[in-house]
Amino acid sequence: MTDTATPSTDLAQPALRATTRRVLQGYAATVFVSSALLLVLEIVAGRLVAPYVGVSLYTWTSIIGVILAGLSLGNWLGGVWADKGAGRRSVGWVLAAGGLYCLASLALLDPLGAAVQQHGLSLLSASFTFAAVLFFMPAALIGVVTPLLTTLSLRLDPRAGHVVGRMHALAAVGSIAGTFAAGYWLVQSFGTRAVVLTSGLALLALALPFLRGSKRPALVLLGVAVLATGALVTLRHGLASSCEHESAYFCIRVVEQPEVTPPGAARGLVLDHLLHGINHLTEPDLLIAPYVHGLDELAYAQLGDAYDDGLAWFFAGGGAYSQPRAVQALSPKSSVTVAELDPMVTLTAAESLGLEPAGMTIEHRDARLALADADGPFDVIVGDVFHDLAIPFHLVTAEFAALVRERLRPDGLYLMNVVDAFPDPRLIKAIAKTLQTQFRHVDIWMDRVPEAERVTFIISASNGPRLPKTVLARHGFRRAWSRMTEDIMAFGTPPTEIPVLTDDYAPVERLIAGLLLGKDG
Repeated sequence: MTDTATPSTDLAQPALRATTRRVLQGYAATVFVSSALLLVLEIVAGRLVAPYVGVSLYTWTSIIGVILAGLSLGNWLGGVWADKGAGRRSVGWVLAAGGLYCLASLALLDPLGAAVQQHGLSLLSASFTFAAVLFFMPAALIGVVTPLLTTLSLRLDPRAGHVVGRMHALAAVGSIAGTFAAGYWLVQSFGTRAVVLTSGLALLALALPFLRGSKRPALVLLGVAVLATGALVTLRHGLASSCEHESAYFCIRVVEQPEVTPPGAARGLVLDHLLHGINHLTEPDLLIAPYVHGLDELAYAQLGDAYDDGLAWFFAGGGAYSQPRAVQALSPKSSVTVAELDPMVTLTAAESLGLEPAGMTIEHRDARLALADADGPFDVIVGDVFHDLAIPFHLVTAEFAALVRERLRPDGLYLMNVVDAFPDPRLIKAIAKTLQTQFRHVDIWMDRVPEAERVTFIISASNGPRLPKTVLARHGFRRAWSRMTEDIMAFGTPPTEIPVLTDDYAPVERLIAGLLLGKDG
């Protein structure tokens, strides 16, 4: 079958009309499937780079922007190429190149991650570098397909509006199908690297019908050789995922941490690229991370003997379940409710981090919804939901602060940890200013003078008595936490220039832009 069959010839003869329809259907199916595969790659991209740079608004902005840029360039080049007489075999070579690049990207991933970390790139620079190197080229190559096949279809069917509309619709529907398939099923069922491998092989399979009967056997043989080499490299290196589990939310790993504790087994939970908590398996009351230790000590300093007698606790976020485990050990009469979004995180903590969930109430859903529905009131509410620099903005707004106040006892305590820049943490100031709309005493705590710009702060809020200026550790590591509220609020950006965060306006990424743009981000 030639590439340039005229509409009059194909449509005039009944014997050819069925053949023409089949060809057009093949073109349409190719547009649908290739568009679906592109969106599969886009969804997988966020998870694929998460172990290296995490997941944030800026990561997704880089991925989406780069893939749209590649798609736009591919659409333009495909249109120009079609006008210059590109035919069916051109489509095949483009699809084959896209498939081969997908396979190669798996082999490139780990070396690229090592190079990015070695050069200390900021979050923005690292995210853009990953997206550009791994996904721009496949997007551009797949982008060539639709204009090429639309032009070829117009040579067989004179109904220009019908053909163009059908191709655009199929590209859109394919993109939708790929998005839902990847997000709801493929990643959780097969893992990211297996999905990328399958996508590359699928693109190669799509290319085969277009390359059938090629008059350039040397190029075909070269393509097969490159495919075989890429597949071997990929299968040997690229499919070795760093994740023990890939859930709907995280790449999850458990790592041994023998160097950070006294003798005994200690393990850490890594979500994407961030060490989220460290648990001593035989001493659950030993809180290793300073900020987790601080949350517990501030609660004891505020509530005193009532802590020992048993309190009602609500934890927004479970993670490694370090503090809920400690509460169970230090205050056995306490009731503990945990809202952890990811059930796989809870399962991992129970299997490998010493969690005994039988004594807790655990809900696997959004913390704001769980708190609104939970049996209360609570003595202590702890917010530990911040994943590196990814901020769930709906958990720092005035509306959420009002919900926390409603669910606390009158003398109860709200505690949260937040990562921000030192010495002018604008997000911390915004959260403190927001909490002040609901609480009489809102304070910012630090355990030491930081050596780096990036700091994990503790914020406390209460309508009961104000906590003392300094809180000393009563057990575990010898530490002290100082109330730094006045010092921090008085330095740098004045509070008058800091917004109160609301559900309608919570520019958390802008407030931590210094971290995102700097090397510590």
